[in-house]
Amino acid sequence: MAAVIPPEVGIRPYAVGDLGLLERLLGDPAMTVHIGGPESPEAIVARHERYVGFSGLSVGLFTTAVGPDAAPAGWVGYWESSWRGEDVWECGWHVLTRFQGRGVAAAATALCRRLGFECPGEVEVEYPKGSMMRSNDWRLDLDRDAGGGGRVG
Repeated sequence: MAAVIPPEVGIRPYAVGDLGLLERLLGDPAMTVHIGGPESPEAIVARHERYVGFSGLSVGLFTTAVGPDAAPAGWVGYWESSWRGEDVWECGWHVLTRFQGRGVAAAATALCRRLGFECPGEVEVEYPKGSMMRSNDWRLDLDRDAGGGGRVG
């Protein structure tokens, strides 16, 4: 199978005008089949308002844009979290079906392994609240170069 060459991909800060993108990502049963099903319109609007309000260094949320017309293809972001009693940075992304399999997420996130993360295995996580799903538990040793052993996942 030939390698998929990603289209021109960029990111920009998530904005007020991205509500329609979020509705297509989280309101579609096919897009949400593995994460507990679609969110209600009210829940999507509430999430959108939270996303627009994010600022500072503890959260970064970006719209993934594809092609010369910068068509919204999804989102990518990071946020502070707690995992197994440790403070961690979490990252995630969501790509519209029509852009999946074309290298969009890889281009927008520079995949974990390429950045030096290691994957000790799969874990069960609750997402969204009330639904369990399997996820890879990627970790990056931030102290590796400094000679320490602390880990952030």
